[in-house]
Amino acid sequence: MRIFSALYDRVMRWSRHPHAPAYLAGLSFAESSFFPIPPDVMLAPMTLANPHRAWWFATLTTLASAAGGLFGYLIGSLAFDLIEPLLHQAGYWPQYLDAKAWFDRWGFWAVFLAGFSPIPYKVFTITAGVIGMALLPFFAASLVGRGARFFLVSALMAWGGERMEKLLREYIDRVGWLILLLALAVFFLAKG
Repeated sequence: MRIFSALYDRVMRWSRHPHAPAYLAGLSFAESSFFPIPPDVMLAPMTLANPHRAWWFATLTTLASAAGGLFGYLIGSLAFDLIEPLLHQAGYWPQYLDAKAWFDRWGFWAVFLAGFSPIPYKVFTITAGVIGMALLPFFAASLVGRGARFFLVSALMAWGGERMEKLLREYIDRVGWLILLLALAVFFLAKG
């Protein structure tokens, strides 16, 4: 079944849309404060489709993400009582507690690592606001951590360019099914 190739073609069409950079900026902002989908899912295909704009896309994603991090910081500092139940419902409460422990131990480096890694960054932005982390180190760590991640993604996609786009198109269904099977295996192993 060729489900993933149709999705791949659609994503590549969307990545060439004239408004795609605005959508990328919006997604980057939202993901840093409240939205669950990381901007890499747009950044990678946009860079594949337009490798000559890789650095612009990485810069846009980094700045929008850092700005979204400031919004997450404000949520944590001004409205934590309102969002605490949502953290419980969405299953982010254990991650929030881990983030607090990271801040106690590493401070600036916690934000940097969360910005670079696949850890839900929004949990760290909100936590930074809750504990009242100094704003300048928070913002600097966000810029550096997020920037390192997004420039790496853009560089890899630009390096692969048209060659990688064609290769992915050829193997996307196999890769998609393999990832789905691995995700199901991890789910059942974690559940059992």
